[in-house]
Amino acid sequence: MTSPLKNQFGKVICAAIVLTLAACASPEKAPATADVAVSKNAVENAVSAGAADLAPVEINAARSKMMRANQALAAKDYTLARSLATEAQADAKLAQSKANSAKATAAADALNADLRVLREEVDRANKPQ
Repeated sequence: MTSPLKNQFGKVICAAIVLTLAACASPEKAPATADVAVSKNAVENAVSAGAADLAPVEINAARSKMMRANQALAAKDYTLARSLATEAQADAKLAQSKANSAKATAAADALNADLRVLREEVDRANKPQ
């Protein structure tokens, strides 16, 4: 073999080894602990935003999926654990958004009630006597 041909062959072998190692370290086979941790944090954030009271269906779904994700992680079913953790995170974000929306709606309603009272006071003050 000529030297340039050996050099090309060596590069091909190195590339094949790198690709094989990359396939062995694919995220599908790696533990999903980071995904589960991020989802757990999302559930905790939703709860602290009031989701337990204002979006109970969504937060309960998130908690259920988190529990199943932890079980899948313990069983080393990382693909299922990652999937459930992602779903739990989405449910938690929805619960947090619904809780924030409910709070904003309540604040807007209170503001509108205050404005109505002020308008009534102004109307009463401006009535001819």
